[in-house]
Amino acid sequence: MKKIVLVLFVGLLGLSVTAQDKVAKIEFKTETVDYGTIEKGADGIRVFEFTNTGDAPLIISKVSSSCGCTIPKKPEEPILPGKTGEIQVKYDTKRVGPIRKAITVISNADTPTKVLKIKGEIKDAKTVGK
Repeated sequence: MKKIVLVLFVGLLGLSVTAQDKVAKIEFKTETVDYGTIEKGADGIRVFEFTNTGDAPLIISKVSSSCGCTIPKKPEEPILPGKTGEIQVKYDTKRVGPIRKAITVISNADTPTKVLKIKGEIKDAKTVGK
């Protein structure tokens, strides 16, 4: 009886080890988006592109920003191995001054938490180019 239990245990352990071999990996084209100097009220939407370089579907469970002035949008569907996706970020460009914000991405990837950054400066229309 003990031998049967031992064989079953080793068999189940072997299955769980092979199931864990497949893992999603997220690789961003860039982890920082630079808005540069833009005019107040300009288009505040930018995109972080990424690829699932792993061999399991990538599921992004949560994307959050460091303030309410930045609204990130995550893909709703899993990203299959070898496929690309994007995280859209909308910054409120009605605020004049420097942009320095962080976007936290939580997923099932081998590195479950990634921090992306946006930077730049918003100037009043009268001062752009000066």
